[in-house]
Formats: sequence, C-alpha cells, structure tokens
Amino acid sequence: MSRACLAYPYQTAQVQYTKGMSEQHTDILIVGGGTGGCAAALAATALGYRVVMTEETRWIGGQLTAQAVPPDEHPWIEQFGCTRRYRQYRDGVRRYYRDHYPLTAAARADPQLNPGNGWVSRLCHEPRVGLAVLEQMLAFARSAGLLDIRLRRRPAAVDVAGDSVRAVTLRHLDSSDRETIAASYILDATELGDLLPLAGVEYVSGAESQADTGEPHAVSGPAQPDNVQSFTWCFAMGYDPDAGHVIDRPAQYERWRDYWPQLQPPWPARLLSMNQVNPITLQPFPRVLFPHESTNQYDSLWLYRRLICRDHYAAGALPHEVTLVNWPMNDYWEGNLIDKPEPEAQRYLDESRQLSLSLLYWLQTEAPRPDGGAGYPGLYLRPDITGSDDGLALYPYIRESRRIKAEFTVLEQHVGTQARGGSEAAAFNDSVGVGSYRIDLHPSTGGVNYIDISSLPFQIPLGALLPVRMNNLLPACKNLGVTHITNGCYRLHPVEWNIGEAAGALAAFCLRRNAAPRQVRADAALLGDFQRLLIGQGIELAWPKTRPL
Repeated sequence: MSRACLAYPYQTAQVQYTKGMSEQHTDILIVGGGTGGCAAALAATALGYRVVMTEETRWIGGQLTAQAVPPDEHPWIEQFGCTRRYRQYRDGVRRYYRDHYPLTAAARADPQLNPGNGWVSRLCHEPRVGLAVLEQMLAFARSAGLLDIRLRRRPAAVDVAGDSVRAVTLRHLDSSDRETIAASYILDATELGDLLPLAGVEYVSGAESQADTGEPHAVSGPAQPDNVQSFTWCFAMGYDPDAGHVIDRPAQYERWRDYWPQLQPPWPARLLSMNQVNPITLQPFPRVLFPHESTNQYDSLWLYRRLICRDHYAAGALPHEVTLVNWPMNDYWEGNLIDKPEPEAQRYLDESRQLSLSLLYWLQTEAPRPDGGAGYPGLYLRPDITGSDDGLALYPYIRESRRIKAEFTVLEQHVGTQARGGSEAAAFNDSVGVGSYRIDLHPSTGGVNYIDISSLPFQIPLGALLPVRMNNLLPACKNLGVTHITNGCYRLHPVEWNIGEAAGALAAFCLRRNAAPRQVRADAALLGDFQRLLIGQGIELAWPKTRPL
C-alpha cells in the first residue's frame, strides 16, 4: 500500500494552539474519516462548531471510497429511510456522472441512474466519484474554517481525566511525527473502534453468549471475544478480452488455491471455486463469471458489484467494463484484527491481500469456463479506480468492530423478524435515526458459516450511542451498542452514515446547551429538543407505517 499523503492546497486556521504550541484544541475531534466520520463532520460543522477530522488512509469516505464498496441499501432507499444528507450524497453521485461522464441520453435522463448497473446496489459507483462528492459536500465547512481534515494519522495515545477524554495523540504514518489534539468531544469513527482500548472505555468484541443476551442466533456456551466476522480486501477488476494481463504468481497462491474452509455448517468446496454457498440457505450455489454464461443474471459474479457498465455509454466511448471484487472467495476469516499485537494483525492483513491476489490469479489462469476452457487472462487490476499502487483497495472492508458497552444494547429480539414474530421492530422513544438491512453475518474467525436472517426496518436508539461511563466520547461508526448478531444489520453504509450524523449533531447540541449526552437521554425536555433538531437537519426518526415497494 502506498504511504504517500494526499496534500491539500489549503489548511484552515481554526485550530487554537496552547501549551507552547505543543497541543492544539478544537470543539470536536473526529478520529476516523470514514462514512460515519464524514457524516459526523457534516452535522457538527453545519451547527457552527469547529471540527478536526483525522483519517488513516489517503482518502476520506471509508466503506464508500477507501474500502471501495458500493453502498448496501434497503428497498425503499429512493423514497425514504435515510438522512437528508445521505440522500444529497446519493444525488451528488448521480449528478457527478451526468456532469462529467459521456453517458447516453437514456442513462443521463434516468432519475435512478445506477452507474455500474450492479444488482447488489441501486448505486454501484466508482470509489473516486464517491470521494469527489464527499469533498464537495465538505468544501464549504473547510473554506469557512470550521473543518480541518488531516490524513494519514492513526491514534497513538489518549489522555483521560476521570471519566472524560481530554486529548488524543496521533501519529503521522509517513513521518512518524506526533500531534496532540484536545477537544470538548471526541468521536470514534475508526473502523475497529481504536480509541476504546486507548481510552479505557468499556467495550465488547466478538460474539456474546446466548446466556447473556438471549438472542436466538448467539453462540451457545461462553462468549467468544475472538469470534468476529471476516474482512475482505476488495479490488477493482477490468476485462480486456483481446489481451493477456496475468499477474505474477502470488507467493501464497498454492495455499489459497487448495484451501477448503472448515466451517459449520460445512462449506461445499474449495474457497477458490465457482461452487459457492447461498448465504441464506447454506446450500451449494454454482456461479459463473460473466452474464452471458448463464440465463440468470444473479448467477453472474461480474454483475454483483459492477462499477462501470458499457450500456451507459455510446459505442467506443468506454471499451472495458469494471467490477468490484467483494466476493465470498476473498473473505478472510483466518485471523481477528482486534486486540492483537501489531505483528500478528499485520500478518492477517498480508494474508488477506494474498488471498485477493490469489483469487485474481486463479480467475486469470484456472477458473473453469462454461465452454470447457480454464481462466480469463484478460482480467486485470484497476489501481486508478481504487487509488492504490497495486489495484487493491486502500483499506480492507471491515465488517465488525469493537463495540462500546452502552446504556442500551440493541439485541436480535429488538429487530429480528423471527425473534419478533414478524411484527414491527421495537420502537425506541429516544430514536436518532432509522435503518434497514438483513442480519447479514459473513463467515467468522470462530468457524461459523453465514448467519443471514431477516430483520425488520429498525430505529437507532440514542442509548446505543452512550458509553456506560465515559462522558464525552461517542461512537460514530459500527462501534455503538449492538451485539455480534445485530452488528450484522447496523454496519451498512446508510446506517453508519446515520450513526455518525447523529453523533456529530449530539456533540454540537451538548456544546450548545451545556449538557452531557447522558442528560439528553434522561431529560424528556432535552431529548425532545434534540430530536426536533435532528428532524430539522433532515434525519428521519421513524419508519412510515406503510412501505410500498
């Protein structure tokens, strides 16, 4: 992965310097510039507060950009069920294509343009386009001196005073220089909840015990803190049928070519195989690569998260299609990144990269074709699309984080269709947003196969954003008060965005009202005022009673 830092031509002057220039102060510090972090920054700066947002990679945006994953969304996303700002993001992506891409008249006129025509998302778009739109959305806050974005920073230490975080020290990944930023509120929007152990925040990782949560799909016996969902190092892949682009044989190719997952229930074939598993039924599901190789488009891996679709362009305008490879074959579950020594975690990251490169090499050289041949040598990496040197995403797609021990924890009994007897999800009077997605858990480090079950359109309770003890640290990503099971439906793009936006608004509201987050939930008048603020900012707090498809 390249260590180059993306430099901005303008640095805001909004940070105050104290203690002989050794420490800086801002109103709100957001550590992690992913999907939730960007949403938090938009909310807090819109309310007039100064924000410093740091990010480990060279791109802000997280799942949408650095991890290269087009948004997973619910069936009603075009009508309702997301925040106004998330809708502005979606509209901005379509507008960017209309303004800058040579689309056909039909594609340009489509109000629900799906740039890549992938079937897993209504908005399969290139990660660079997502980055451009997020930069546009944040541009005014930066120009106004309210937002300072600092890239290639990773938290190294946290200064805690009693039950409050006073400051965070960050290390620059290119220079190893350190800087300390103090803030009234600290938001953890990192992909793995990095601030929680550094700050001594009570947290949970892995799978809770059914004896503790009562969840039907929780693990039996003791809790399994090391049992987390797989992560995936995605990559963008083009196809040139008239050329050969076979990469050098990856160092771990034999290992991954011959790897047969040891999961329960059992996996039916080698991981690198066109015989895959239906995540819901766990039955064998044969796949093909290209849509012309089957009469059913849902058999095609190429269409799953296609980013560039030739149908949207005039003949000759765009020679090669591109798909985003986030498939079962490059899910990595041989190791858990949470709370591991750095050399061990780095080994798992390196093995994940080797798995993805081995998948590409296998597709180029050995994958069985319906015509009886083997391999598609015209497949090739697109580093220009992922922003990396090697064509892999800038950061792995992380599905499961550390999670705060919260004032309220969302359980399967609150949102699972079966667990609730098919009725509505639990209603929360402290709702700060909504979301909807299946409880979708990928194979885990504990050797558990998919858990993919139906959930009901749900709310995001404020209590899940409040740590049981810490006063001014808030989760703004997947690290809120959910379980291993409910993380499966609270981890997706629009939900993470809503979590971050609510956290940013909460920090701003507390500064404005000189109130602690816990007070906002406990005091009916404060809670009502906060919820009215959220509604005014375009955050939906409840689902419509009727939801026609």
